[in-house]
Amino acid sequence: MLTEEGGTSHTSIRHEAGSLYDGMDRPGALTFVPAGAERLGFYRDVNLSYSALWIDPDIGLPGCERLRDLPILVNKEDAVIATLLSSLRDEMALGHKPDTAYVEHLVALVSLRVANLNRDQHASVRHGCLSRRALGRVRDHINAHVNSDISLSELAAVADMAVDSFARRFKATTGLAPYAYVIEERVRRAEMLLRETGLSIGTIAFRLGFSSQSHFTTTFRRLRGTTPRVYRVNSSPES
Repeated sequence: MLTEEGGTSHTSIRHEAGSLYDGMDRPGALTFVPAGAERLGFYRDVNLSYSALWIDPDIGLPGCERLRDLPILVNKEDAVIATLLSSLRDEMALGHKPDTAYVEHLVALVSLRVANLNRDQHASVRHGCLSRRALGRVRDHINAHVNSDISLSELAAVADMAVDSFARRFKATTGLAPYAYVIEERVRRAEMLLRETGLSIGTIAFRLGFSSQSHFTTTFRRLRGTTPRVYRVNSSPES
């Protein structure tokens, strides 16, 4: 599954009474669920648009046999997989039926890259994750000071950890580096303000701690693929 647009303010995924992920959904996030696996998800402030690719467990394509043995992967990143799924979605949305050979090659490549994501996850697990209590303190601090210049050392102090250890554990837990997480939270709040208020774009930029309207617009376009102004127009009831 690929999150195309939107996100959540908090996503928590559990499997067999264990925690798989605590963080946020965001555009570009990839999730893999093997056949027969069950997971329990909790989502806050949901505004998601996503695409899903269903792969037959018995398909005989190269690399697909490895999918049977992979664990659940939640909110990972891979630009190649994201591009392939988005391209397939766009073709089908236009009413085109892709050639079988094209789809088979796409599925085989996606499968091979999903296996690489699994290796990356094992590397992250070796770093360890933040406890739910520490993550909660950090998240609360970010929410309370999202319009401020939040430093890495400040967040590490909230978690009561050394800076380098905190940074590694935070990314292993949420899938994002601390700075990227703060920016994602600012952009998510900006989306809400653009949809639900008449505040000017400059005022929103100021309220959320961006150095300028230009900085806000550039960041928003990089993470959402559109400008704040276009997002507001497309999100209005009349659009």
